[in-house]
Amino acid sequence: MKQFYRWILVFVFLAAALASYSAGSSTGVFMFVILGFLFECGFWLKLFPAKKKGGE
Repeated sequence: MKQFYRWILVFVFLAAALASYSAGSSTGVFMFVILGFLFECGFWLKLFPAKKKGGE
């Protein structure tokens, strides 16, 4: 179930990033572009999480 919530969160970040980029592009408000960038960072960080080292 934890994996399911992780994938849902990944798609929510992706949808939010696309919506923010679209709003920023059509309205010209740069804050939407910055918000889209932050959501995109969240998408990539959730899609490829940092691996924990087991030996340390």
